[in-house]
Amino acid sequence: MLARTFGASALALLLTGGAWAQDRSIIVQSTTSTANSGLYDYLLPVFQDKTGIKVNVVAVGTGQAIKNAQNCDGDVLLVHSKPSEEKFVEAGFGTGRTDLMYNDFVIVGPLSDPAGVGGMSDVQGALSRIAEQGALFASRGDDSGTHKKEMALWSDTGTDPTAASGDWYRETGSGMGATLNAGIGMGAYVMTDRATWISFGNKQDYKIQVEGDEDMFNQYGVIPVNPEKCPSVNIDAAQTFAGWLVSAEGQQTIAAYKVADQQLFFPNAPKN
Repeated sequence: MLARTFGASALALLLTGGAWAQDRSIIVQSTTSTANSGLYDYLLPVFQDKTGIKVNVVAVGTGQAIKNAQNCDGDVLLVHSKPSEEKFVEAGFGTGRTDLMYNDFVIVGPLSDPAGVGGMSDVQGALSRIAEQGALFASRGDDSGTHKKEMALWSDTGTDPTAASGDWYRETGSGMGATLNAGIGMGAYVMTDRATWISFGNKQDYKIQVEGDEDMFNQYGVIPVNPEKCPSVNIDAAQTFAGWLVSAEGQQTIAAYKVADQQLFFPNAPKN
């Protein structure tokens, strides 16, 4: 799909020693989880060694990453909110979107588990119980992919947690790591992507309390920014990067990344 449609010619040019007159750097507007988990530190040196293209990552919430890309402040978008990604492409800001990899969301909480949700795999039931008990819940509240997913899950329960903002529902307006730190500091439940949780170093007495619901599936996508909307885009290098990510080598490199002997991301780009 993407490797064939968007990046094949540029990637072949580089890998066969063809001339590369353009700037050998790109900006990726990215979700925070891929950065916080250490994936880029593992992945990008492999890509740069192979192509000579330096990738500069701006790691923000998905909503902000999309806004930045729409403002032409990036060459590639790599985020995890498929409906928002599809709107980005439909509006002409992306040349095309493809699935890249996935993991899942989990809800973490203290060992004391004040709402009694430990071991539940029904995320809507767990959230309903947290709301009914008035147990503290810390939300990113930042229009990130994680926040968008969290709000969709609350909507499925028929609960508007923002009505309890400042009471049991606490919105940090911060990234995932900062929200985890804040949540742990106040003894609140937090929804996070699993990769960030595995990589997170301040777990204290916290553990995963809710996991395994298919509604907590977390898909990532990659989109080159459209030069018709943003003429400054380094489109050849952007397509080369996106094409490499979804190639067999890129997918194998993503799968090989582990923390504490646990695989953080599972590649699922369409096969060529």
